[in-house]
Amino acid sequence: MTEESETEMTSAPATTATVLVVEDEEALLLTMAHHLRREGYEVLTAARGDDGLQMAREHEPDVIVLDLMLPGVDGMGICRALRRDTRVPIIMVTALGGESDRVAGLDTGADDYLAKPFGMRELLARVRALLRRAPMRQEAPPEEDVVRAGDLEVNRVRREVRRGGELLRIKPREFELLLFLLRHPGQVLSREHILESVWEHDFNGDARTVDVHMRWLRQKIEPDAANPRRIRTVRGSGYLFEG
Repeated sequence: MTEESETEMTSAPATTATVLVVEDEEALLLTMAHHLRREGYEVLTAARGDDGLQMAREHEPDVIVLDLMLPGVDGMGICRALRRDTRVPIIMVTALGGESDRVAGLDTGADDYLAKPFGMRELLARVRALLRRAPMRQEAPPEEDVVRAGDLEVNRVRREVRRGGELLRIKPREFELLLFLLRHPGQVLSREHILESVWEHDFNGDARTVDVHMRWLRQKIEPDAANPRRIRTVRGSGYLFEG
């Protein structure tokens, strides 16, 4: 590395921001941690996805640098889990550089994308950019505790569902499924997308389980489950929620 590049990498002012790096390649993990610390950041590291997810929830870092392919829980699973309750900026890192892979990462909730191999100057620049945007993200309104669709009322805090004021008996997975549908009204959602978002890494079966849970959910929230008006089946594509 030249003297000029060394100067450029350390020219940014020191900061007390915390960066969590989740990466299973030991050499790359150590290299990223070294340069981030030299830049003035507090750095937390994890080599497994499940450890990284736990650290993210416990320490609430300011930025997460997240590898896609990880033991335990992969980067997509971590990103989906965190996006349920946090807006922490996430940089997805992967050796898969195709457009479809980048789009999948960004659609899951990542804010930026780095394809391996990459330089440390680029990583540091992207971290700085996300930290500059962080205050704007924090000003975004929080998700409402109570979500309504027609006579349907879902309380996220109490985890209760009411239809026409009547409390419904909803199982935990049905609740998560309904909440996911409410967050994506008018969108056609494939069974695979629903599985990845609602079941995440807890699922080992096939996509037909979505059909079963949709049927159960319809029996509870539809006036006529045989002729559903809220949860529509889009043949060959998946499901669409219309409140």
